[in-house]
Amino acid sequence: MARPGTLALACLLALAACGEDTAREDARVEAESGVVAAASDAAPGQDVVATVDDPENAVVIELEEGRVVIALAPDLAPNHVARIKELTREGFYDGVVFHRVIDGFMAQTGDPSGTGRGGSGVNIDAEFSDAPFDRGTVGMARAGSPDSADSQFFICLAPAPHLNGQYTVIGRVVEGMDHVDAIRKGAPGSGKVANPDRMLSVKVLADL
Repeated sequence: MARPGTLALACLLALAACGEDTAREDARVEAESGVVAAASDAAPGQDVVATVDDPENAVVIELEEGRVVIALAPDLAPNHVARIKELTREGFYDGVVFHRVIDGFMAQTGDPSGTGRGGSGVNIDAEFSDAPFDRGTVGMARAGSPDSADSQFFICLAPAPHLNGQYTVIGRVVEGMDHVDAIRKGAPGSGKVANPDRMLSVKVLADL
C-alpha cells in the first residue's frame, strides 16, 4: 500500500504535467488564432505584402498615389535586372509616363518619349523562363524580335498566361499593387493614354 505522502506527490506531478500540456495547447491555439486573424484582416482580393530580402535587387517607384516596390529576379533574368538597375541609378525612369495601360491586362512604361517607340538604345537578349505572368508580375516589353527588349517594362494587372514563355519576367510587385491598379487607363484596345500618369521617381531600394 502506497504511503499518503507518495500519493500526494504523484497527484501534484500529474497536475503539473497536465497544466504544462494545457498551457502548450493554449499557446498553440492562440498562435493559430493570431495567424487566422491576421489573414482575415486583409480585405477580399487584397494583395499580400511580401518582404524584400535583398534591397540591392528591389526598386521603389514613387507614384502620385503612393509607393510601389518591385522585387527583382536576378535568378530569372540577370542581364535584364542588371540593366534595369543601371538605368534606374542613372535617373532614366524619373518622370517617365505609363503610355499604354489596358484595363484588366497591364500597365506599360519605360519610354522617355512617351510614345511607346523609344528606349535607351540598348537591346537585351531574351531571358525567357517558366515563371508565370500572374497579377503583379513585371515583364519586359519588346518588339517582334525576342531579343529586342530595351528599357520598357509592364506590370500585369491580372494573370496573363498567354505571355508565359514569350516575354522576360524580371520581378514582381510586393508592395503597392493597389497604387498600380489606380494608374490611369488608356483607350480600349490600344491602351493609349491621353493624359498619362507618370513615375515621379524610381530608385534602387539599397540606395534609399
